[in-house]
Amino acid sequence: MSKIWVKKPMSAYEADIKKSQLKRVLGKWSLTAIGIGAIIGGGIFVLTGTGAYYNAGPALALSFVIAGIACVFAALCYAEFASILPVEGSAYAYAYGTVGEIFAWIIGWGLILEYAMGSMTVAVSWSGYFSKLLKMFGLHLPAYLTTDPQTYLAAGNSGFSMNLPAFLIVFFVISILIRGTKGAAKANNFIVMLKVSAIIFVIIAGAFFINPANWTPFIPDPTIITENGVSHSAYGFGGVVAGASAIFFAYVGFDAVSTQAGEAINPKKDVPFAIITSLIICTLLYILVSLVLTGMMHYTDFNPLGKYPDAIKAPVAYAFDIAGQQWAGYIITIAATVGLISVLMVMIMGQSRIFLGMSKDGLIPATFSKVNPKTGVPTKNLMILSVVIAVVASLTPINDLAHMTSFGTLFAFTMVCVAVWVLRVKEPNLQRNFKVPALPLIACLGIAINVYLIFNLSREAKLYSFIWLILGFIIYFLYSKKHSKLQNGGFGETFKAEQEPLEKPDLDL
Repeated sequence: MSKIWVKKPMSAYEADIKKSQLKRVLGKWSLTAIGIGAIIGGGIFVLTGTGAYYNAGPALALSFVIAGIACVFAALCYAEFASILPVEGSAYAYAYGTVGEIFAWIIGWGLILEYAMGSMTVAVSWSGYFSKLLKMFGLHLPAYLTTDPQTYLAAGNSGFSMNLPAFLIVFFVISILIRGTKGAAKANNFIVMLKVSAIIFVIIAGAFFINPANWTPFIPDPTIITENGVSHSAYGFGGVVAGASAIFFAYVGFDAVSTQAGEAINPKKDVPFAIITSLIICTLLYILVSLVLTGMMHYTDFNPLGKYPDAIKAPVAYAFDIAGQQWAGYIITIAATVGLISVLMVMIMGQSRIFLGMSKDGLIPATFSKVNPKTGVPTKNLMILSVVIAVVASLTPINDLAHMTSFGTLFAFTMVCVAVWVLRVKEPNLQRNFKVPALPLIACLGIAINVYLIFNLSREAKLYSFIWLILGFIIYFLYSKKHSKLQNGGFGETFKAEQEPLEKPDLDL
């Protein structure tokens, strides 16, 4: 049983870097753009509506503050790890080299939940904005082709339904990713510039249409919301904290930066820089946009069964529509429709690199680690992911997906705070280009806040996530432990032979 705590040696990571088929084409600003590309979208264009209606009301801005503070502690820990182990795999790789295989497996299993569910959430939201964009030009898709079965039936309909746009956008994104990381990064850089410009426009233009009455009371009295036969508490201080838990996946962007370390030109310096910079920029934007949005539109108007049923899918654009500024809605809808593509792109790219790292270690089938030598990307890996993400996104309500994603994110962040502390104690002499200041305090705060937010997730999210973790343990003992390269002596002569210097990287984008 003690073998499940075996750790991957640092020499093995060094060998991984040397023999990696991934192409090092990402500089610090490209990495920062990846972080911003993932963060801006899920939180601002998607969850502002759900967070305001289901959890915090106008106090959603406080939810973003709480979630941002929790992220700072985890981000610092991620930055230190990235300066030590500049490899793909994110928190999974960090844990494998510090705490042990079973710990790494469970983190990796949690990251699968985080990135896969995050991708599905964004795909559903993109569908909402795309449908709105079509309506602006007089085109209307039938409800049975834009709605998941559960929501379709709850609205009193019957028969077949699926979210077809959410299904198709996943394959469009995959068609970009399989062509190579450099091209995908260039596309992401352009989309990020477009998104940031749109967000600044929302903040400035929206400020002229704020109705202060919509902020009163800023923290509504606690109440119970019942939907589809399920009831949960909302508003009050508990709702603010629950809102922080629910929108937490919006901060997954800086985590996505760490998954690209294997393709960074100077990962030990550039990845920590990109993690912290993207988090600071996006947290500030989140707070400002949430204040503007809840000032423009009353939080109760985001009810999916109310007067504006589509507002929860495209909250920012609908806020301007309700304010009588349809022209602004056009700009925002176009920017969001294009902008969410980069979020989906980064989510799927990050998920595939985590699978790549786990597959190289033998914990999941070898097909996930096969890299196309021409494009430098794991093509089969991406194709398998696309099918799973597309099917689930087309059949599942957005609120369930968002909460499951938040659990995976919070769980991974908690484990990283634990693992970086353990490594500082056990390996104090390792070279660290970035060190977390006052680590015991930062790690403890990160662990405490993230665990607290986990307990404030919806009951359904906690139940589904617990089942997911149990399933992960079963798979580990039935498959992963038996096929682990570390368990079977696979990290021996292979790594001793890897003495060649690293290939000279391409120029920064």
